[in-house]
Parts: sequence; C-alpha cells; structure tokens
Amino acid sequence: MEVHESEGGLATGLASLNSQYEKEWVGWPGVYPKNETHREEICRQLDKSYHPVFLSEKEIDMYYKGFSNETLWPLLHYFMEYTKFKTEYWEEYKSVNEKFCDAVVEVVNDGDLIWVQDYHLMLLPGLLREKLNNTNPIGFFLHIPFASFELFRTLPWRKELLNGMLGSDLVGFHTFEYMQNFINATYRILGYENRLNAINAEGRLSYTDVFPMGINFEKFNNASATEEVISQVNFFKERFGNVKLVLSVDRLDYTKGIINRLKAFDNLLTKYPELRNKVSLIMLTVPSRDDVGEYKNLKVEVDELVGNINGRHSTLTWTAVHYFYRSIPFEQLVALYDLADIGFVTPLRDGMNLVAKEFVASKTHGNGVLILSEMAGAAIELDGALLINPNDETAMTKALYTALHMDSQEQEMRLKKMQQHVAQNSVEKWGENFTTQLNLIYQEARQIKNKFINGKETAEICADFVNAENRLLLLDYDGTLAPFCANPYDAKPSYELKELLQELSRHATVVLLSGRDHFVMEEWLGDLDIHLVAEHGIWQFENKQWKQAKALSSAWKSEIHPVIQQFVEKTPGSFIEEKPFSLAFHYRRSDTWLAEVRTPQLMNALRPLCEANGLNILDGNKVVEVRIAGIDKGNAAQKWLSGNDWDFVMAIGDDTTDEDMFRVLPETAYSIKVGSQISQAKWRIRNCEKVLELLQHVATFNRMNESESKAEPVLKKVV
Repeated sequence: MEVHESEGGLATGLASLNSQYEKEWVGWPGVYPKNETHREEICRQLDKSYHPVFLSEKEIDMYYKGFSNETLWPLLHYFMEYTKFKTEYWEEYKSVNEKFCDAVVEVVNDGDLIWVQDYHLMLLPGLLREKLNNTNPIGFFLHIPFASFELFRTLPWRKELLNGMLGSDLVGFHTFEYMQNFINATYRILGYENRLNAINAEGRLSYTDVFPMGINFEKFNNASATEEVISQVNFFKERFGNVKLVLSVDRLDYTKGIINRLKAFDNLLTKYPELRNKVSLIMLTVPSRDDVGEYKNLKVEVDELVGNINGRHSTLTWTAVHYFYRSIPFEQLVALYDLADIGFVTPLRDGMNLVAKEFVASKTHGNGVLILSEMAGAAIELDGALLINPNDETAMTKALYTALHMDSQEQEMRLKKMQQHVAQNSVEKWGENFTTQLNLIYQEARQIKNKFINGKETAEICADFVNAENRLLLLDYDGTLAPFCANPYDAKPSYELKELLQELSRHATVVLLSGRDHFVMEEWLGDLDIHLVAEHGIWQFENKQWKQAKALSSAWKSEIHPVIQQFVEKTPGSFIEEKPFSLAFHYRRSDTWLAEVRTPQLMNALRPLCEANGLNILDGNKVVEVRIAGIDKGNAAQKWLSGNDWDFVMAIGDDTTDEDMFRVLPETAYSIKVGSQISQAKWRIRNCEKVLELLQHVATFNRMNESESKAEPVLKKVV
C-alpha cells in the first residue's frame, strides 16, 4: 500500500502555515479497510500527525456522494434542478459529522486551534462547540459559494446547517457576496442579528469575514524555468503547431460551464472563418464523479460536441479542439499554462477558481490573456482579466476575438497587474490571515466570557446582598425577567416570578423600569410591594397611584401616528402600540429582511417631525418608539439613586434603553447586561432564564442566612 499526500491547493496552504503550529490532520484516508488488521496497517503507515476517520462504502455513498454532492453542491452552486432532498442522505451526513467530531475530540487539547474545511462538514463546528465547551478557537471555511437566501431556504435542514456553521468563532468565505448571503440566511431563517459582521447566535458571537484563497505563486512561477517544464513546452509546440492556443482546464462538472465554452469557441470559428488553421482550443478535463448520472450525461454531451466541432472545422493538418479527459503531471500543466496564449476560465458559478490564478502565475514571458467568468470568486481580484457572463455565448465569442488580437503591450500590462496581486496574496498568506484573526477573535471572546456571571460572581453577589443594609435592585422587564414574545401581551409574569419579586421586595427596594404601558404594568404587577416605572420613565407608581414625571402633552401624536401607520401597512406582521405619551412600531412578527429595510426608512421619515416637536426616536429590540425628549431610564433611576445611602445596588437589563440606566450607576454597583451586545455594564449574563436563577440564588441565600442556617448554600453555575 502506498501513501501519498494531497497536492491540492488547500492542503498546500495549510501545510505552509506558520511554524508556530504543530498541525494535526483529521480526515478520510481515501480507502475502505477490509478488516481490523487492514485498518491498523493504514494507521501504521500514516504519519503520527494524521488521524484517519474510516468510513464505509455506504457512508461515502450517502454522505459524500449523496448529501454533500447531490444536495449541498448543486444547491449552493445555484443548480436547483440537480438538487436532491433525501432524508436518508441527511441522516448519514449527520452521522459522519458526528464521527469527525469524536475523532477531533480524541486528539485535541484545550486551547488548540480547530479549523474545519468546507461543505462536507458544516455541522462539525456546532458539534465541537457542544463537546468542548468553548475551550478551543473553532474556525470554518466554505470553499464553494453560499447561495442566496431564496435558494438556501429550500433545504429542509437549513436551520441545523446554519447553527452548525455558527458553532465557529469565525466563518470564512472567498467573497463578500457569499458572506452576505450567509448573514442574510442566519437573519431571515434563525432571526439572528449581526453587527459589524458579528452574528449574535443566542448570546454567543460568531464572526464572519472574507479571505480570498490564493495559490503557491512561487511554485508555479519558478517551475516555468525548470528543464522539465521547458522540455514539455517544446514538446507541445511541436505537437500543436504554430497556432494560437486557447487553454481550458477543469474538473468535469456542470458548474464549470464547459458546454458554453465549447459553443463559444464553435461560434468563433463560424463567425470568423479566417481563424481556422490559426487557433486551437486545448480542453483538459479531469474525470470527476463518473458514477453520478448528471456527470455521465455531461461527459456524453462534451464528447459529442467536441466531435461535432472538429467534424465541421478541423482539417487534415489542423485540429480545432484538442480534448484530453484525464489529469496530467504538474510539469505538463505548467507547460500548457506557459505556452497558451489565452486562458479560458468560464465557470457558471465557482467559489474561487484557482486555475485562473495558476495560469497567471505561470506566465513568465509577459504575454497571455485571461478570459474569466464574472461568476467566479477570482473575478473580484483579477481585474486585469477580460470578464464575461458565462451564459452569454456572444460575449464569450467577442472576448475570444479581442484576446486573440490584443497587442503585446496591453497583455503585459494586464498580466503584470494580476501577477502582483496573486504573488502578494498567496495561499500561505490566506492561511495565516485566517488563523491570526481566529485567534484574536477567540481571545476577545474569552475576555467577554470572563465578564459573564458565573458561580464565583453569584456567590459574591449573594454575600454582598446579605451583608448590606440598604439594597436597591433596578430591573428591566422584557428580555430580562421575561422572554420576548411575538405578541408583547403574551409575556405576562408567571406566578413564580411574582413570588420571587415579592420575596426580594421584603429585603430590598425593587424597582422595575420598563418601556411598557403603565396600565399593563399595573395590571400585571401592581399588587406587589415593588416600585414600577413605565414607558421608560414617564410614569412612576407610588402608593398605588401613577404619577407623571413631568407635565407632558400628547398633541404631537396626530402628526406622528399617520406616518407610522403607513409603515405598518407596508410591513406585514407589524403593529402600533399607543401609550399615553409615546408611540411604538413593533416588528417582531414581521419578516426580518423586510423589517430591516423598513426600520431605517421609518426613522428617516420620522426624524424631521421629531426634531420639530421635541421628540426622541428610540431604536430598541424589534421596536421603534417615539417619545418625548428628556425621558429615559437613566433619569428615572437617578431619582432612586440620589439622596439614598445604598450599600448594595444591582441593575440588570438587555436593551439599548437600559444603557441610560447603567450610565448613572455608582462605581460600586453591579451592572449586568443580558446577552453579548456591546454595553457599559460591567458584567454579562446569558439570558432571562439565567437572570431568574441569579435572583433566586440571592433570595435563597438571604433566606438561609436569616434562618441562621450553618449549611453552605449550593450555588448553581450561572453561565
């Protein structure tokens, strides 16, 4: 048995990473072990840094050929007609991803960087996140396109795949378009918002960014001067004769646009018959997935089309299309790159396409033209190429004609520009850029994690509460004490929550500061011995009576209400909540993408009216609220903070409105932000369930202390 390293660009890039990394490789070895002895023999022959994941023929058939290449591959490349949605494929895909997870867990140590590659393992980051409990930086890179939301949403398992990828600290893509498609999908399918390309996945941030993959420029550029390549160049010159050469190099795949390319070349010879005997197409097609029906049919179609073109155009001394259905050695490939006058790279959709970069890197004589599909990721980088729409055969024919007649000075200028870019953005730089950013993100995440309330901080808060004499609790309601609901009136407090607040009120001054309507606040919580602040500070509940913070007018509503109503009518699922001195546009039940469009439009429409009437626009959590200026939770909290000698203050909130409250707190206060968003709060807590756990611990600890129990309380870890 012989063992060979992969020669692909990905393996080269990872192998070339900074020597600070001791690399461990986990992957399928490419063979099916016959028995346990054979399996052990494979492991012995592999280097210790290679950790094989053995898969059966059924698993390869269902997971690799099936879900990976008959479901994900066509869908993400926009070939919906070839996409198969089979539950048995999906079940095997999940199972194999779990196998990879187990294999990684066996070899990884705390702090090791884990980098998951490509669409075959989209579930793996999430599985690893669960198993490893945030002990490792996890990155994921998608080497193929990420389709638009409208296509991706057709997958029955769309949520699982997105959440799998979001298990990563950093998700990388070749182009900005693919990244935006992914962000849009997570927003519209999962409802996860993003800020500065950081997706908030239920309290944990997953970052996205663009890392265009390069090649080993020096390997291709230097090879052109070697004796082996020069010898091959001379051989090909003699074989193909003194004609212009158009080179096409591809794996046999329906995404590569091979048929369109052949038709464009056929059109060239038909439209410009004077080019016969003067230009030939060298089509090198590497076999791929021969046992898949779509690929078999494509092979037949290519064979027939090449035969037709040669039958109509070729002569006894000249062949129009030289067609090779096989892979060739590296030296021969570089020789063809170096010799060809035109690189013809026209995929219908491609993640990056390294062939275009290899062609550019191999041109050492200053001549050569690259015709490149605008649907390839490389098109954004290689702006010295002639860019074409691969579905426009007329434009492709025109590009071929232009390339054949381009003067040497322009060729050299375009080529030099592209070579500089390819040389500066090598595959090694791609790998280092990704891993460097992943480590930075992980370190930042650890710092944020250290600010999350855990068992130690919970014990400290409980002890400080017990030892204090004058205690103040400032609490938000929605998203802090109760989860958000599609219908705001469904977030009614539970019996347990009311009991907890009542118990805390016997030992502390408890103030609930909410944006809710004061009538609702009184209905839900007015029977408790706590203080209520409604509508962000406009109303305060004292001695079972509501009092306004100051004299206010609602005359402005007649001008503002019609504007908001227009946007309600244009945004299905949204509605207006009218309070005595504010108006709120709620869009939690609306389509997330549409709401994202409408919200800034609404705020722009309201801004001049609000400035004229002395009003503020509050951009809250799934709500835009118009209220009178000078009224906020900070001003409301200040009333309780001023003139009181508190020796324990704790404020908890989740929204942007709570930042006003955090801003006025004394330095010694416990300020706690619910979630991972940027905040002035000193501490963070995951969600409202953890808030209730924390408050329950405080109440329990205090109760036990009052009963003079000597037993140590057992505190659950709040993370």
